[in-house]
Amino acid sequence: SITMNTYLFVYDLMQFCGHSWIFTNMIIRFMSFGKDSLADTFYSIGLVMRLCQMLSVLEILHILIGIDKSRFFPRFLQITERIIVLFVVINSQEEVQGKYIVCVLFFLWNLLDVVRYTYNMLARTGIYYLPLTWLNFSLCILLYPLSVLAKAFAIYVSLPYFETFGTYSIKLPLPFAFSIYFPYVLKTYLLVLFIGMCFITQNLFSERKAHLGTGNIKKKRS
Repeated sequence: SITMNTYLFVYDLMQFCGHSWIFTNMIIRFMSFGKDSLADTFYSIGLVMRLCQMLSVLEILHILIGIDKSRFFPRFLQITERIIVLFVVINSQEEVQGKYIVCVLFFLWNLLDVVRYTYNMLARTGIYYLPLTWLNFSLCILLYPLSVLAKAFAIYVSLPYFETFGTYSIKLPLPFAFSIYFPYVLKTYLLVLFIGMCFITQNLFSERKAHLGTGNIKKKRS
């Protein structure tokens, strides 16, 4: 319906503005301050990044209620990966926030999202610009595995701090005698991350084939 299409367009526009602001800010800061800008990336853009990622949870809802035709499981995995790494790993450990890996991760996420939300906005209005369509379905195949490696590295870097400070580790007294050692949870999650990467990359290839297959773009234009 027109109402839903308008709502989705506004949602994509908001995400595009947020991610464009972050991306532009990162580039300008790097050009102005060089390597010094990398260490305080989280402090300067972390709030907007967190808002954009919280907003992205709506995409899961969009698929569930049927207004977005994307496949549920790959999208769910991608969104939860970011939320876990951003809110659980980076946000909870101040020592990790100043690491260069946070800057690399944010750069990859925002580059992907600026392209994706630009494509989505134009697609809502029926415009399929071939170079942008190609970029949207090709760039993610290259950058998504890189972003998973960056997420894994961010988790790896955070492990000593989780071990030292005991963040999220729980030890219940007797009679329960039950404990959760959070670094073990994170190490297990690393395995989930790489299994998920294989599944999502496969999905990205099939999406690319569906959208860039012979004559598909022409059909959509007609």
